[in-house]
Amino acid sequence: MFAIRHETPFDIPARDALLDRCFGEPRFAKTCERLREGRLPADGLALAVAKDGLLVGTIRLWNVAAGPGRPALMLGPVAVEPALQGHGIGAKLVREAIGRARDLGHRAVLLVGDAPYYGRFGFSHDATGGLWLPGPYAAERFLGLELVPGALSGARGLVSATGAAAPRPDLAALVRAAANEDRFVLRAA
Repeated sequence: MFAIRHETPFDIPARDALLDRCFGEPRFAKTCERLREGRLPADGLALAVAKDGLLVGTIRLWNVAAGPGRPALMLGPVAVEPALQGHGIGAKLVREAIGRARDLGHRAVLLVGDAPYYGRFGFSHDATGGLWLPGPYAAERFLGLELVPGALSGARGLVSATGAAAPRPDLAALVRAAANEDRFVLRAA
């Protein structure tokens, strides 16, 4: 049995490892990654699936603007442990994320993905015709879903990140800690 729950900080290393297994290093070169870099996921919209205490699925949604002054969410990535793919876990994650986004009052969701897969959830290319992303992408894979009818009607412009910035490490503290470790190593030698 699988339960979808909110992601916790303890899930992050397992999530990163799962994304590596599913997508490898090329995931960092994707245009949507530019919209996620240095940002936190939208509040309440970072979800995880665990089985026997192990993280086996993940989905996140991110705050973006679908052109000037038009808030939306960007979905992705969605990942399921390769050995468990094909059992509906990804579909359940997508449905749950969309439902939670709607319940939280969000109006629209964008993504770059496989149209036949995401079409069954209501995503279409028609909703994104006047929008573009900050980098290369296949236009037919840029899809949108209106959670509120008309939310993307007439949307035009660049999709840009609007979410909260992720906390950055205190570089001075890291340098001090590294210097202290170096002194300890020198003394021990």
